[in-house]
Amino acid sequence: MSLLPEHLHCLWTLPPGDHDFPTRWNLIKGHFTRHCPPDFKTPPDAARTRKREQAVWQRRYWEHRIRDEADFARHCNYIHYNPVKHGLAQRAGDWPWSTFRRFVAQGVYAPDWGDAVWTGSPNGEFGE
Repeated sequence: MSLLPEHLHCLWTLPPGDHDFPTRWNLIKGHFTRHCPPDFKTPPDAARTRKREQAVWQRRYWEHRIRDEADFARHCNYIHYNPVKHGLAQRAGDWPWSTFRRFVAQGVYAPDWGDAVWTGSPNGEFGE
């Protein structure tokens, strides 16, 4: 998982037979919105006010079913490198709101993985 100022990325394993992404996203977004500092919230426009939506989150989300181990690895790389891509950190390990350090502790990544010149796969491809 990686939480950035205007979006987040995560990988989930849902219980067998459960594909209820919309409810989970609604709960996550609602909890975050209720507990985040007021300066994180921008005044909602008229359409959002009518729908009782905050301006913290976009209405949509993107879901992708992981196909295999290589697909999982590409998505993990994309998620953990995203703060560097957006200029928020020089290295993946510098971004505090990420699971990168846990992956390092588990031996998935080297501590110096994901510096600003890292290109990912041979073609620079990620999961997105």
